[in-house]
Order: sequence, then C-alpha cells, then structure tokens
Amino acid sequence: MSRSAIFLVVAVLVLSLSCADTNTSSAPADTLTDFVDPFIGTGEHGHTYPGATAPFGMVQPSPDNGTAGWDWCSGYHISDSIISGFGQLHLSGTGIGDLADLLLMPTPKKVDLTLFGKPRDSLPYTSAFSHHNEVAKPGYYKVKLDEPEIQVELTANAYVAFHKYTYTEGDEPSFILDLGYAVNWDAPVDCSLVQEDEKTLVGYRHSTGWAKNQKLFFVVKSSLPITSSELISDGSISDGTSEAKGKKVGGQFFFSPDSGNVVELQIAVSSVSIDNAKSNLESHGTNRTFEEVKNDTHGEWEGLLSKIKVETPQDSLKTIFYTALYHTQIAPVRFSDTNGEFRLQNDSITRASGWDAYSTLSLWDTFRAENPLLNILQPERASDIVQSMLAYYDEQGRLPVWTLYGNETNTMTGNHGVSMIAEAFLKGIRGYDTEKAYQAVKNTMMGDLRGLAPYKEFGYIPYTSLDESVTISLEFAYNDWCVAQMAKALGKDEDYAYFLNRSNAYKHLFDANTGFMRGKSKDGQSWNQPFDPKHSNHREHTDYTEGNAWQHSWFVLHDVPGFIKLHGGPEPFTTKLEQLFSESSEISGDNVSVDISGLIGQYAHGNEPSHHIAYLFNKAKKPWKTQEWVREILDTQYSTQPDGLSGNEDCGQMSAWYVFSAMGFYPMNPASGQYELGSPIFDKVTLSVAQYNEFIITAKNTSPTNKYIQSVTLNGALLQRSYITHEELIAGGTLEFEMGPEPNKSWGV
Repeated sequence: MSRSAIFLVVAVLVLSLSCADTNTSSAPADTLTDFVDPFIGTGEHGHTYPGATAPFGMVQPSPDNGTAGWDWCSGYHISDSIISGFGQLHLSGTGIGDLADLLLMPTPKKVDLTLFGKPRDSLPYTSAFSHHNEVAKPGYYKVKLDEPEIQVELTANAYVAFHKYTYTEGDEPSFILDLGYAVNWDAPVDCSLVQEDEKTLVGYRHSTGWAKNQKLFFVVKSSLPITSSELISDGSISDGTSEAKGKKVGGQFFFSPDSGNVVELQIAVSSVSIDNAKSNLESHGTNRTFEEVKNDTHGEWEGLLSKIKVETPQDSLKTIFYTALYHTQIAPVRFSDTNGEFRLQNDSITRASGWDAYSTLSLWDTFRAENPLLNILQPERASDIVQSMLAYYDEQGRLPVWTLYGNETNTMTGNHGVSMIAEAFLKGIRGYDTEKAYQAVKNTMMGDLRGLAPYKEFGYIPYTSLDESVTISLEFAYNDWCVAQMAKALGKDEDYAYFLNRSNAYKHLFDANTGFMRGKSKDGQSWNQPFDPKHSNHREHTDYTEGNAWQHSWFVLHDVPGFIKLHGGPEPFTTKLEQLFSESSEISGDNVSVDISGLIGQYAHGNEPSHHIAYLFNKAKKPWKTQEWVREILDTQYSTQPDGLSGNEDCGQMSAWYVFSAMGFYPMNPASGQYELGSPIFDKVTLSVAQYNEFIITAKNTSPTNKYIQSVTLNGALLQRSYITHEELIAGGTLEFEMGPEPNKSWGV
C-alpha cells in the first residue's frame, strides 16, 4: 500500500472516530440496536416518534414540535425545526392525535407563565433545533437546543422516564412544566400541580379528546433542590404558593447555578393515583442513574431484537428490518402500575394479579400481523394482552375495538378483539380463562352495536343502514369465522354451525358483473348507485373505510376458495387481482381519504386493508405472482429514510408486514394457523420461537433478480404447498428456499 493510501485510510478512521457519539452507547458496533433508526417513519405519513421507550413501556419521553396537524399525531415530524418541549406519553404511528401529556422543557431564563397553554407561536419556552444535533437509538434520545443552548437527553425503563439537561456554564438552570399544553384532539379539563418538597412535584392532568376520560397522575423527582418556583393556574400567577389547580396549570422551577449545570429528572405516571405514581418511581427510579437505565434499556432492546437474527451483505436491509422489529415492540403499552392497579373508563379501579395490563390496543391494524408476530416472539405478553382485553370486556360488556389509556375510542370497523383472541387461543396461548374468553368473543358478536343489528337481520349491512357498510360487513364475516373456529375447538357444535353460516356474509355483497364488493340495499337485489370503484369519500357517505372498492373488495381471509369461485375460478380471479396492481393510481372524489397511500396501481400499501392481498395469488394457484408482488412491495414501500414507511405505522402493523414478508412468510389469515410463503430477502434467518427452539430460514441465491421460488424443503423434505403451519414453525426446524430469476410455475400449485 502506498504512503498516500495509508494516509487516506488513517484519515478516514480518525474522521469516523471523531464523528462517533461516544455518549450514546457503550455497546460494540455490531450490536443489533445499531441497525435501528427511530427516525424512520418520522417523515411523510409514518407518524412515529424518535424519543426513548423501553419495550412496551408505560412512558415514552419524546420531543414535541407543538404543531397541530395530521402528520404530527405522534407530536413530532421530521419536517419541523422547533421543539416546544418533551412530553411523557406518545402514540406510535396512529392516525389520530392524542397524549403528549406532561410537557417539560429546560430553560435558563424566566419565562412569561401567562402564555402557557397557548398555540406554539405564543409559547415562551420553545427552541429551534437542527436534526444534525439529534441522536436517537432504542431507549435513548439526545438533542441540542439552539436557543437556549441546552443539551437534552432522554431515556426510560418500563415505568419511569428519565431526563438529563446540561445547561451552559453560568446560566441559571430551570425547567417548565405545562399541563395546559395539548395537541390536536386532546384538551385538559382539570389539572393540579403541587411542589411537595425541594425535589418533588406531584399532580394530575385530566383531559378529554380521543380518550374521553383520560386521568394521568404523576410525580417528578429532581436531582438538585428547587430553590424557587412560580406557578400559574388558568392565567393567574400564584404568588408564594406551592400549589396550583385549574383547567390549565403550569409552573417554572429554578435551581441554584452553584449546584452545577446538569439536572436530572425522573418522571413516573399512573392512571390511578399520585401514590401509585410514587410507587412506580420508588420501584423503578429511586437509586437509578440515567446512565444505568440507558444501558439496561439498551440491553433489553438488544435481547428482544436478538430473537430474530438475519444474515445479508446489505446493511441497509438490516436497518430497515431491525427498525421494523423495533417498531413492532413499542405498542401496546404497559398500563397497570407496580401494584397491578389500573383505571377503566368508568373510573373503576381494577387489578392485574400475576399479569400486566396493556392499553393502546389498535386492533383494526394489529390483528393482521403485529399480534401474530407477538404470538410467536412473546406468547406470555400476548396472553397478558388477552387478559387486559377481558378486563375491558368486564367493564363494557363487549371486547375492545381501540383502547387508549383505558378508554374505548370505538375507532375503526369490525370487532377485531374477537379475531385477536381467537387467534391466540387457536395457537395455544391460553394463560387466561378460556371459557370466559369464548363467551367474550361470542357475546361481542351477538350484540347490536356498531352495525351488528342490521348485520344479523339481513345477513349483511345494507348501505342505507350504515356508512362503510361493505367494509364492516366483510370484517364481521371474518370475525364470525373466528368465533366459529374457537367454538369448534371447544366442542360447541351449535355455535360453530351458526357462526360459520354467518361468515358467508361476504357472498351477499359480491357483484359478479363488476367483480367488486358493493353496497347493497335492504331488498337484497339493488346496488348503491352511481358506482366508481376508484371513488373515495373519507369515512362518511361511503361504503368503504379509508379507501375504495378496489382496495376493500379483497377482504375474504377465511374462505378464499369460495371467494375465488364467486369470481368464476382461478383465472378470472387472478386476472382481476393482477389488474389491481396494474390499474392507474388515480383516486376520484372531493374528499379522498389521506390514508390511501403507498399506491402500486390501486393497491394501497400505506393502509392496512391491502396488507394481505398480494398473498391471495398463492390460493389461486399462481404463487409466483405472490412472490413477484411481495418483492415489489418490499423494495418500493420501505427505505432507510425518514419517509421510509408508506403510511401510518399504526402501532407496529406497517412494520410487522415487513418483518414477516422479509423473512419469507406472512399470516394472511392469522387465525387459520397458516403462513403463506412469499419471497425471502435474507440469506439466512434464525428465529427464536420457543425457549429452546429455533426456526431457521435459508434462501439460496436470493437477490433483487432472484426473487422467485424454485423449490422449498421443510426439515429436509420437499414442500410442494405454498404455506407452512404455526405448529411447524413453533416446533423449530429448517425451511430452505432455492431462489431463481424466473418463476417455477409448477411449484406450490
């Protein structure tokens, strides 16, 4: 090597070392967490946040821009350059803005408290920042605020958020706490803030929004004594008092400059009481340093990510994959306190004994792939999620639809608490009262709410009875099939026959003349007119939810052979299915749903109703078409950039699709116990499926060109079917793909 070449190598190494962030992690460079980029999804419509959280943690401290709008549903968007503060609760990738509760912000100057609770442009404590001065890793976030010059670091464990503020030497350290701060749908209704002693603040924030009865109790403990403070309540400054109460409450808390320029805060919350928040802090915060918690949470993330080890020469694929796997283990979030207590929406307090309760249940999204992934990787946690849903069932008499902070939001269509419980039960996850679980799924589907009354009367929902009638009817049909399978497994033959018959509801809505599922009138004969399969009208005066007929006419997960028969057989079915991907991407209408994104033809990967569609080719004897389109979606709808998600992350579902599909299989019908094979992108995957079992997937010759399956063996035996079963997966073994550049049209048919 020449002297100039040696100099160049040394210079590159020095530059790399100088640019490394030595404060973010002491872990070696080859750890899986190094491939995680929490900024993926913070652009476009991903709606993720970059802040710190432990896996499924109760708290999620993260920066909030303070901007209202759909793309700020998590509080943060990569296009923004202002930070208003750091809230402790956040939603990962949803389409509705809530939380961002308990906003804190460091500042070295006295601010005008009368401006608290105002829109961002009037807030006295905001700061500009540069994305070049941000670092985000699993369980850790850091940013340098431009004005004032303060470094903020965040970490968290399962129960406690940890803040670390490093002020400029000579400044007077202080921070603000603004309980009146709110984003989008959220609004405070009753708040309290009390300085209990020189290091402790306590209080509560009761709010309404998406969660109508959200009650947050908190404790904030500082590392340094608070030397002075000023509180405000509904615009009136409280002189000389340590307590403020009202609708919009806040305060500023000062430290002596002589105490140093670093302040650490520990924040614990509870849905039940201040005492419970204190217990959470005592159990998980007291005597813990910021660095200890950061390192422990890093280790916890490393352990969970290590349950799937992928091998590929392309680091970019590892970044997409492990960031996706990270996003699948953020929600649902822990909701019960260390003593097991948690609040229900009717203000009753219940207790989880021997299990942990969870909230943030985005079931319309997550039943498809997120919950199936947890059933493989974390069956004990999946069992606790079922227990949580049964607690919500006890309170409201039906299974949850979309639960946020213990509140039923009734957001989205169908009853997929039914689907999720049935799937867990059928896959052998039964750490709960199975008879009660069955009664919960049955009673939920025998109710009259949310369209069930006309559904039971007509066998489908007439479009004159309810908006989004086609989508709801199709989803109820799947829910019914799930109840039927659970009834069959429990030997409840009459229930099995009843719900299986009801699951044929999809047949009422299929229009053979157009090949679409359409809104039908009460007479059982006439269709909703006029009809344009590309037309979208977001959530009102429409037969489809967040989409159009092209995207919603394929939701028959449970009876694909019957569905194919309606189309006239495999050839016309696959011709129509291929047209979905090749049709023009024009969407018509004056109120087009913003959720229609990630378009390939009329296929919309940015929203969940499309996620199973590419795998339908398997059931129509053209599995090479599944391989072709799955690889197209993998290649075009995900990237390493902030806009690397083509739609809302939706509490892990968008990422779970990638995790499954990149490995080479997908739960098209989750409750069936079958995984459809697709087009694996990794040379090798080692999947920990049980305490001592591994399921190994190899894909010989896989590449962007070699995307077609040539042959498959399972544990050394040739596999001619286009799926594997849950039992085969959990037992451990080896699935070997031989990949090539041209379809093998004789395999899997």
